[in-house]
Amino acid sequence: MQIGIVGLGRMGGNIARRLMRAGHDCVVHDASPQATDGLAAEGAVGAASRDDFMAKLTGTPRVVWLMLPSGKITEDAVTDFGARLGAGDILIDGGNSYYKDDVRRSKALGEKGVHYLDIGTSGGVWGLERGYCMMIGGDTASVATIDPILAALAPGIGDIPLTKGREGRDKRVEQGYLHAGPAGAGHFVKMIHNGIEYGMMQAMAEGFDILRHRADDHLPDGERFDLDMADIAEVWRRGSVVTSWLLDLSSQALAKDETLAHFSGNVADSGEGRWTIEAAIEEAVPADTLAAALFVRFRSRQEHTFAEKMLSAMRLGFGGHTEPPKG
Repeated sequence: MQIGIVGLGRMGGNIARRLMRAGHDCVVHDASPQATDGLAAEGAVGAASRDDFMAKLTGTPRVVWLMLPSGKITEDAVTDFGARLGAGDILIDGGNSYYKDDVRRSKALGEKGVHYLDIGTSGGVWGLERGYCMMIGGDTASVATIDPILAALAPGIGDIPLTKGREGRDKRVEQGYLHAGPAGAGHFVKMIHNGIEYGMMQAMAEGFDILRHRADDHLPDGERFDLDMADIAEVWRRGSVVTSWLLDLSSQALAKDETLAHFSGNVADSGEGRWTIEAAIEEAVPADTLAAALFVRFRSRQEHTFAEKMLSAMRLGFGGHTEPPKG
């Protein structure tokens, strides 16, 4: 199947590579000519401009996947490509847009017959090999049209045991992708996923901070333990109930440097955590842990603890997120 991909950064480029590995035809474009040329050298059809990109999209329907930073860049791209596409074509936003923007965009594009899908995409810099977990919002027919694309990007069942009692339910979910509902539902589910991620990361980071301080001089003799956190993280990966990808990444970071000296602890937030708390307020749902995790990230920009260094290490590990520059 042919698909056009705009935005070839940490995830967009690897999405194209994974699709090409599965035999799909990718037309690619990026603001950086080097990024476009690099994918073209690997087998994609490179497009030097948006006009060139549209001219090289020959499939029916035309499918355009945007993988761009949330905000104005994505909004402008949706407007531009929405104007270039016609009735029956499909425009996908695979970034981390605000779900209310998706609802608005879908309605506007639908007036000219363009189908809009919002696909919350999780997998970070590891997606090329591991695959991408995807949460999709939009009309059923369009989701079915791009199913070959989704199936190729998804991780597949792998070695994760099937859940008992799921007989008769949507098999796509077990492959790693979900049609969550109408426009906006995909990014809403991904937004809550990222909000939960904040809380999980914060709990893990605080736990390791407590372990690290167990050797402090102010503690009573006999109750001070000089603990090897790299080994603790590794043993927890082996059958404990806190086993997770985040723990895998923590173990890797601690094995390289148990002090995490090359991290400052200045932890950014990418928007989804804030939007999750806003949704909780709208719904009058208590979200104490998620709210606290978000506010810790704000505080981390003023003072830093070892826990915040752990957060930075995990973010770098799964998403390639670097710390903001000093000042």
